[in-house]
Amino acid sequence: MNFQVTVLKILVSYPDGFAVMEDLKRDMAILATSGRDWADRTKRLAARVPDLDIFSHGLVERISSGWQITASGRAVLEFMEARPAATEPIQAPLVEEAPAPIVAATQVPPLRQPPDRAKRRREHRERRREARERARANAS
Repeated sequence: MNFQVTVLKILVSYPDGFAVMEDLKRDMAILATSGRDWADRTKRLAARVPDLDIFSHGLVERISSGWQITASGRAVLEFMEARPAATEPIQAPLVEEAPAPIVAATQVPPLRQPPDRAKRRREHRERRREARERARANAS
């Protein structure tokens, strides 16, 4: 399984292309244990861009609570997923040379989120934290 391709695929599936580290780790674990199909697919996609480095090429930004895919990241992922013409040799575009019109066209409008989503996530984290503390207290 190609880690960097998997990160791009996971991030592009989230609203605004942003995922917190907990979600990334969970999704990576699911995909890593899903079988040969995913591993073969990521190898095929990675072969289209052999020198892929999501951080140094600016395809993914590290934000304090997680990672977010950039417009360049979306363009490179779209290139990797595009089917090449039979007579056309496969050549990866340089990340810095991603054309601006294509990048703008590939952006997906963000999904509308309920206004209380942040509140629900915060409450969920608090409940998990309290459960961990209770478990530790009961174990000692």
